[in-house]
Amino acid sequence: MSPPIRYDLLLVGGSASNLILAHRLLDLAGKSGLPLTIALVEKSAQFGAHIVSGALTKTHVLEKVFPDFKTNGFPIEGYVTHSHLSVLGSEERWDLPHAIVPKGFRKEGHAILTLSHAIRWLAEQLQAKAKELPNVLLDVFPGFAAQEILYEDQRVAGVRVSASGDVFEDAIFAEFTCFGDKGFLSKDLVERFALRPNPQLWSVGIKEVWEVDLDCRGVVWHTLGYPILDGTFSGGFVYGLGHKKLAIGLVISLDSKNPNLNPQLRLQQFKAHPWIQELIQGGRLLKYGAAVIPEGGYYSLPTRFGVEGALLLGDALGVLDAASLSGLDKSMETGYVAAELLHGAFVDRNFEGLTERYKSAVMDGFIGQELYASRHFRRAFLENDRLLGEYLPAVCQSVDQGHPWLGSLKFGLGKPIQRSTDTFQALGLILGRISGDKIFRYTPCHENIEPAFTQPAVAVSTQARPETLLSRPDAVFFAAPRYHEGNRHIEEFDADTCRRCIAVYDRLGKPTPCIADCTAEVHRIDEAGGVRVHGMSLENCIQCRTCEIVCPSVNLRVNPTYEGSGPDFYGL
Repeated sequence: MSPPIRYDLLLVGGSASNLILAHRLLDLAGKSGLPLTIALVEKSAQFGAHIVSGALTKTHVLEKVFPDFKTNGFPIEGYVTHSHLSVLGSEERWDLPHAIVPKGFRKEGHAILTLSHAIRWLAEQLQAKAKELPNVLLDVFPGFAAQEILYEDQRVAGVRVSASGDVFEDAIFAEFTCFGDKGFLSKDLVERFALRPNPQLWSVGIKEVWEVDLDCRGVVWHTLGYPILDGTFSGGFVYGLGHKKLAIGLVISLDSKNPNLNPQLRLQQFKAHPWIQELIQGGRLLKYGAAVIPEGGYYSLPTRFGVEGALLLGDALGVLDAASLSGLDKSMETGYVAAELLHGAFVDRNFEGLTERYKSAVMDGFIGQELYASRHFRRAFLENDRLLGEYLPAVCQSVDQGHPWLGSLKFGLGKPIQRSTDTFQALGLILGRISGDKIFRYTPCHENIEPAFTQPAVAVSTQARPETLLSRPDAVFFAAPRYHEGNRHIEEFDADTCRRCIAVYDRLGKPTPCIADCTAEVHRIDEAGGVRVHGMSLENCIQCRTCEIVCPSVNLRVNPTYEGSGPDFYGL
């Protein structure tokens, strides 16, 4: 074991939030002359290799850090020229008139990014910037995963990292630590200090990138309806990228009643739609991947945004706004805000009250304002499951029948009083027009699962070209996971718990949630002495954490990979 390494600042995760923090902090230190030592640890072998994102974003935070970002080489696929919100039946598509599209889904003018490209550029530029500052030492550790938080009493003192996974070889100590991860390690901090009394809600995003014959650059669609009509909060997207590429994906909430969401299969059903088949005709698949997304918003925010010696940023904090599918600019802003406060704290060598100032700055700015305005968005669908389980399927059916407006009017027909009340109540919540600050209590995702839930049949087009649809094992190939022999990054806490879960779902004739909802081909059932037991093909894992979140007994944990192993999402 190596002797401990000490820094002023430690950044856990090569996220947009941490990289913007580092850039801004270096800019400030360059002006003030503040001596700083900074370490950045990232579990993937190359920055951007574990990044999956849409991503459409406003550029106002980028403009603050890089005023010349349009000309300095920052990778942008293009800008949104046409934005659509569409309802899909199994055969047809209806683009809602722009005038009735909610403001948050009007994306014209937003930058279209391949976030993995942006992350790698930010990391490379950061290292070049640090070399020009004699008062700053920046050490970057790709392929070193933070595996354990180190404490001195109740203060975060750093992390222990591992390159091999067998033992935690190196301790990195820091005066201050910032977590920008998606919960791999920051969840331990949240749980230890009970920072999140209202649980986080999670969705899983599944995405493919295609090279196609059509040039759709700047055109984006967000979709509702097909292929998920079982009441699950979900939606699809198609983004026109540069160089005749398309990003195609689904976002599926994991607080569903359905124990067998099958995200990768649903993406194939989505692609089987005649409209998408037309878009990808003659094309070829380049990349596949998946990642979980914190979507609880305002009511899932921690009561404190950090503890002594540490702050939560970006996805670790949970600043995505599900009402407008906007999270990247907010994640970057958390880093920008933290940098300004940390610079002052390092100058004065006084960190007292930093966490409180950080929370106030975040909540008083555009992040807090937007999250507060949309705080009831998820509540609208949780309080009235008829919206997605009954009304939306009726509209989708009408879309296929060629009269979507009639389907929409059914919201007020049949059971007029009930449906009118449902609709107006939900609309008020969705648009933020219902006042009041009573906290809406979420239920942890896995507690919503109903093992006996029966999902409606999905009518999938039989005209889809088989070569455009992938089995789950084939999809793993396009995520390109690479692991060293002996990887053990998913923990199963108790084998008997898994056997009991398997028995429950065997009686129902269904796979367990960890098997059905795996976005790769990791979880399986083996036979051991005539007993059906849980097994894992860990070499296929793409580090999405879905299995951990949907496990009915909270019996799994996905840890960061080691030796830089895992998927290769660069370009996704």
